[in-house]
Amino acid sequence: MLKYYARSFLPWIVLAVASGVDNRVGALGGLLTSLVLLAADRRAGRQVDEVILDLSTAGFMAVFAAWALAAPDSPVLDYGAALAMVWLAATAWLSLALRRPFTLGIARRSVSADIARLPAFIRINVVVTTVWAVGFTCEAVALTLVQHNAPHNVAAMVVCKVGIVGAAALFTARYPEYARRRAVAAADTLEEIA
Repeated sequence: MLKYYARSFLPWIVLAVASGVDNRVGALGGLLTSLVLLAADRRAGRQVDEVILDLSTAGFMAVFAAWALAAPDSPVLDYGAALAMVWLAATAWLSLALRRPFTLGIARRSVSADIARLPAFIRINVVVTTVWAVGFTCEAVALTLVQHNAPHNVAAMVVCKVGIVGAAALFTARYPEYARRRAVAAADTLEEIA
Protein backbone atom coordinates (compact mmCIF):
# COMPACT_ATOMS: atom_id res chain seq x y z
CA MET A 1 0.00 0.00 0.00
CA LEU A 2 2.84 2.42 0.79
CA LYS A 3 4.30 1.83 -2.68
CA TYR A 4 0.92 2.89 -4.10
CA TYR A 5 0.91 6.11 -2.06
CA ALA A 6 4.49 6.95 -3.06
CA ARG A 7 3.57 6.45 -6.71
CA SER A 8 0.35 8.44 -6.30
CA PHE A 9 2.29 11.44 -5.03
CA LEU A 10 4.54 11.53 -8.10
CA PRO A 11 2.31 14.05 -9.98
CA TRP A 12 2.38 16.30 -6.90
CA ILE A 13 6.16 16.10 -6.81
CA VAL A 14 6.35 16.97 -10.52
CA LEU A 15 3.98 19.90 -9.91
CA ALA A 16 6.07 21.19 -6.99
CA VAL A 17 9.44 20.85 -8.69
CA ALA A 18 8.45 22.07 -12.15
CA SER A 19 6.46 24.99 -10.71
CA GLY A 20 9.81 26.33 -9.53
CA VAL A 21 10.45 27.01 -13.21
CA ASP A 22 6.92 28.19 -14.07
CA ASN A 23 3.47 27.41 -12.70
CA ARG A 24 2.25 26.46 -16.18
CA VAL A 25 5.10 24.00 -16.64
CA GLY A 26 4.44 22.50 -13.21
CA ALA A 27 0.69 22.23 -13.74
CA LEU A 28 1.00 20.66 -17.18
CA GLY A 29 3.76 18.32 -15.98
CA GLY A 30 1.65 17.24 -13.02
CA LEU A 31 -1.36 16.73 -15.26
CA LEU A 32 0.60 14.68 -17.79
CA THR A 33 2.17 12.57 -15.03
CA SER A 34 -1.20 11.92 -13.38
CA LEU A 35 -2.81 10.92 -16.67
CA VAL A 36 0.04 8.56 -17.56
CA LEU A 37 -0.14 6.87 -14.14
CA LEU A 38 -3.93 6.69 -14.28
CA ALA A 39 -3.84 5.14 -17.76
CA ALA A 40 -1.26 2.59 -16.58
CA ASP A 41 -3.45 1.66 -13.62
CA ARG A 42 -6.52 1.25 -15.78
CA ARG A 43 -4.56 -0.88 -18.30
CA ALA A 44 -3.42 -3.01 -15.37
CA GLY A 45 -7.09 -3.66 -14.58
CA ARG A 46 -7.43 -1.42 -11.54
CA GLN A 47 -11.03 -0.74 -10.60
CA VAL A 48 -12.32 2.79 -10.03
CA ASP A 49 -12.38 2.36 -6.23
CA GLU A 50 -8.68 1.50 -6.37
CA VAL A 51 -7.75 4.74 -8.11
CA ILE A 52 -9.90 7.34 -6.33
CA LEU A 53 -6.84 9.29 -5.25
CA ASP A 54 -5.43 9.13 -8.78
CA LEU A 55 -8.69 10.35 -10.30
CA SER A 56 -8.81 13.18 -7.79
CA THR A 57 -5.21 14.09 -8.56
CA ALA A 58 -5.93 14.21 -12.29
CA GLY A 59 -8.95 16.41 -11.57
CA PHE A 60 -6.90 18.85 -9.52
CA MET A 61 -4.12 18.94 -12.09
CA ALA A 62 -6.62 19.67 -14.88
CA VAL A 63 -8.21 22.55 -12.92
CA PHE A 64 -4.85 23.92 -11.80
CA ALA A 65 -3.39 23.68 -15.31
CA ALA A 66 -6.41 25.47 -16.77
CA TRP A 67 -6.06 28.21 -14.15
CA ALA A 68 -2.31 28.51 -14.70
CA LEU A 69 -2.76 28.80 -18.46
CA ALA A 70 -5.70 31.22 -18.26
CA ALA A 71 -4.27 33.46 -15.53
CA PRO A 72 -0.52 32.82 -15.22
CA ASP A 73 -0.02 35.86 -12.98
CA SER A 74 -2.86 35.02 -10.60
CA PRO A 75 -1.88 35.26 -6.92
CA VAL A 76 -3.96 32.10 -6.35
CA LEU A 77 -1.18 30.12 -8.02
CA ASP A 78 1.16 31.18 -5.22
CA TYR A 79 -0.87 28.90 -2.95
CA GLY A 80 -0.66 25.85 -5.19
CA ALA A 81 0.75 23.53 -2.54
CA ALA A 82 -1.93 24.50 -0.03
CA LEU A 83 -4.68 24.23 -2.65
CA ALA A 84 -3.46 20.75 -3.53
CA MET A 85 -3.83 19.67 0.09
CA VAL A 86 -7.28 21.28 0.32
CA TRP A 87 -8.26 19.24 -2.75
CA LEU A 88 -6.87 15.99 -1.28
CA ALA A 89 -8.51 16.70 2.08
CA ALA A 90 -11.84 17.27 0.33
CA THR A 91 -11.38 13.98 -1.54
CA ALA A 92 -10.67 12.09 1.68
CA TRP A 93 -13.52 13.70 3.66
CA LEU A 94 -15.96 13.18 0.78
CA SER A 95 -14.99 9.51 0.48
CA LEU A 96 -15.73 9.14 4.19
CA ALA A 97 -19.05 10.99 3.89
CA LEU A 98 -20.04 8.66 1.05
CA ARG A 99 -18.95 5.67 3.16
CA ARG A 100 -16.40 4.71 0.53
CA PRO A 101 -13.05 5.48 2.22
CA PHE A 102 -10.52 6.04 -0.52
CA THR A 103 -8.09 3.61 1.13
CA LEU A 104 -10.55 0.71 0.91
CA GLY A 105 -9.96 -0.12 -2.76
CA ILE A 106 -6.21 0.24 -2.33
CA ALA A 107 -6.10 -2.02 0.75
CA ARG A 108 -8.34 -4.59 -0.92
CA ARG A 109 -5.49 -5.33 -3.34
CA SER A 110 -3.46 -7.00 -0.59
CA VAL A 111 -6.12 -9.19 1.06
CA SER A 112 -8.49 -11.95 0.08
CA ALA A 113 -12.10 -11.18 -0.88
CA ASP A 114 -13.26 -12.79 2.39
CA ILE A 115 -11.14 -10.45 4.50
CA ALA A 116 -12.14 -7.43 2.40
CA ARG A 117 -15.79 -8.05 3.33
CA LEU A 118 -15.18 -8.11 7.07
CA PRO A 119 -16.55 -5.18 9.08
CA ALA A 120 -13.17 -4.92 10.86
CA PHE A 121 -11.40 -4.44 7.52
CA ILE A 122 -13.80 -1.66 6.60
CA ARG A 123 -13.41 -0.03 10.05
CA ILE A 124 -9.62 -0.11 9.71
CA ASN A 125 -9.90 1.69 6.39
CA VAL A 126 -12.28 4.27 7.83
CA VAL A 127 -9.67 5.01 10.50
CA VAL A 128 -6.80 5.12 7.99
CA THR A 129 -8.75 7.38 5.62
CA THR A 130 -9.68 9.63 8.54
CA VAL A 131 -6.01 9.97 9.47
CA TRP A 132 -5.20 10.94 5.87
CA ALA A 133 -8.11 13.41 5.82
CA VAL A 134 -6.92 15.04 9.04
CA GLY A 135 -3.33 15.02 7.77
CA PHE A 136 -4.27 16.64 4.46
CA THR A 137 -6.36 19.23 6.32
CA CYS A 138 -3.55 20.07 8.75
CA GLU A 139 -1.08 20.24 5.91
CA ALA A 140 -3.37 22.59 3.96
CA VAL A 141 -3.50 24.95 6.95
CA ALA A 142 0.24 24.72 7.59
CA LEU A 143 1.12 25.30 3.94
CA THR A 144 -1.27 28.24 3.69
CA LEU A 145 0.46 29.85 6.66
CA VAL A 146 3.93 29.18 5.26
CA GLN A 147 3.01 30.29 1.75
CA HIS A 148 1.48 33.48 3.13
CA ASN A 149 4.10 34.39 5.75
CA ALA A 150 7.32 32.91 4.35
CA PRO A 151 6.76 31.86 0.73
CA HIS A 152 10.48 31.43 0.04
CA ASN A 153 11.20 29.32 3.12
CA VAL A 154 11.89 26.03 1.36
CA ALA A 155 12.78 24.24 4.61
CA ALA A 156 9.42 25.07 6.17
CA MET A 157 7.61 23.93 3.02
CA VAL A 158 9.49 20.63 2.97
CA VAL A 159 8.85 20.02 6.68
CA CYS A 160 5.13 20.64 6.16
CA LYS A 161 4.92 18.45 3.07
CA VAL A 162 7.10 15.56 4.19
CA GLY A 163 6.33 15.59 7.90
CA ILE A 164 2.56 15.39 7.81
CA VAL A 165 2.30 13.04 4.82
CA GLY A 166 5.09 10.94 6.34
CA ALA A 167 3.17 10.65 9.61
CA ALA A 168 0.02 9.55 7.75
CA ALA A 169 2.04 7.04 5.72
CA LEU A 170 3.67 5.64 8.85
CA PHE A 171 0.28 5.32 10.52
CA THR A 172 -1.06 3.56 7.40
CA ALA A 173 1.81 1.10 7.50
CA ARG A 174 1.41 0.22 11.19
CA TYR A 175 -2.22 0.65 12.18
CA PRO A 176 -3.77 -2.32 10.32
CA GLU A 177 -1.46 -4.79 12.08
CA TYR A 178 -2.09 -3.10 15.43
CA ALA A 179 -5.86 -3.31 14.87
CA ARG A 180 -5.58 -6.96 13.84
CA ARG A 181 -3.59 -7.85 16.99
CA ARG A 182 -6.10 -6.00 19.14
CA ALA A 183 -9.01 -7.86 17.51
CA VAL A 184 -7.29 -11.21 18.04
CA ALA A 185 -6.65 -10.36 21.70
CA ALA A 186 -10.29 -9.36 22.16
CA ALA A 187 -11.46 -12.61 20.54
CA ASP A 188 -9.14 -14.62 22.81
CA THR A 189 -10.56 -12.80 25.85
CA LEU A 190 -14.12 -13.63 24.75
CA GLU A 191 -13.18 -17.30 24.36
CA GLU A 192 -11.70 -17.36 27.87
CA ILE A 193 -14.88 -15.84 29.31
CA ALA A 194 -17.11 -18.31 27.44
